[in-house]
Amino acid sequence: MHTFFNKLYMASLITSVFSLPAVNAQAGDYASFAGNAKAEKFISRMVKEHDFDHSELKQLFNSTYLRDDIIKAMTRPAEGKPWYDYRPIFLTESRINGGIAFWKKHAALLADIEKKYGVDSSVVIAIVGVETRYGNNTGSYRVIDALSTLAFGYPPRGKFFSKELEQFLILTREEKVDIRKAKGSYAGAMGLGQFIPSSYREYAVDYDGDKRRDLWTSMGDILGSVANYLHVHGWELHGPVAYQAKAGKTPPKSLLDEGYKPKRTLEYFLTRDLSLDTQLDKKTPAAIISLKQKSGPEYWLTMKNFYVITRYNRSPLYAMAVFQLSQEIKAGFQKQAQKGK
Repeated sequence: MHTFFNKLYMASLITSVFSLPAVNAQAGDYASFAGNAKAEKFISRMVKEHDFDHSELKQLFNSTYLRDDIIKAMTRPAEGKPWYDYRPIFLTESRINGGIAFWKKHAALLADIEKKYGVDSSVVIAIVGVETRYGNNTGSYRVIDALSTLAFGYPPRGKFFSKELEQFLILTREEKVDIRKAKGSYAGAMGLGQFIPSSYREYAVDYDGDKRRDLWTSMGDILGSVANYLHVHGWELHGPVAYQAKAGKTPPKSLLDEGYKPKRTLEYFLTRDLSLDTQLDKKTPAAIISLKQKSGPEYWLTMKNFYVITRYNRSPLYAMAVFQLSQEIKAGFQKQAQKGK
C-alpha cells in the first residue's frame, strides 16, 4: 500500500547500479531482460508451477526493461527522514482540504464501507491521501518493469521482489489486468491505495460486485480494500490511536526498543514519569515511540489502532502521518458539515 513498505521498510541501501547483472537488447535508454539468466529461470518456474505459456513470457520479458532509476529510488525512501522533515510532506493544507473534498464527494460510499468493515472513514481517506494524493499520483512506472528490475537487478531484495513478480503475473491473469500497461510505484505498488501484488491478491475486495477487483478505477473496490486490510488486521472502530505524552525524564531505551505492538498497559507508562492530557482506561494496551523533532525527541503512547496502521506500512512515521492527517481531515469535514457547506 505504498504498502510495499509493509515488507520493505528500511531496505538495504548498499547496492550500486554498477553491480547489476548484465542484460542485452538495448531499447532506448534501458536494457531489456531478453536472455537474462535470472529472468529465464523465473520464466521456467512460472511455466512449471503456474501453467503460464513459455513463449508468451519470453516475449513479455523481451520487452520488459531494467530501470536504473528504480534502483536509485529504492535507496532514498521518505521513511529515512526525521519526523520534522517527514511530517510536512503529508500534513499540508492542500492534502487536508483534498481529503475533506474527497470525503464529501464519496460520503455515502464511505459511510457504507465504515459500517461494513468497522474502520473509520477518516483513516481510510488519509491512507489514500498519503499514498497517492487521492488518486492524483498513482505511479508512472510500468509494474512489470519495476518488479522485474528489483527481482533480477537488486540483489538485497531480489528474493522478495521475485515473489511479488510471481504474484503480479498471477494477479493479472485473475483480474484481467493488462500486464504491459499496468502502472504503479517504483516498487510495483498499485492503485489509489498502493497495494503490492501479494497484498492485492490477499486483501483487495470486489466491493462493486462486477467480478473484478479494480484498485485503479473502482472507488468501491479501492476504499473497500483499504478498509478490509485494516479490518483484517484488527482495527477497532472509533478506538484510540495515539496520544502525545509528556515525559518527566527520558524513557528507558529498553521501552523504546519494544516496538509498536502494545505489550504493556497505559497504567504502566503513567507510573514511569509519563503523562497524558486525556482520560483513557488505564488498562488500555499501549506502546511508546519517539519522534525526532529539531528541539529534541517527542514521545507518543500508541494503541492497537496505531499498530494496525503499521501493518499497512511498518514505518512509525507513516502511521503517525496517517493518523494526524486523518484527525485534520475529520475536524475539517465536521466543521464544514456543521456550517452546512
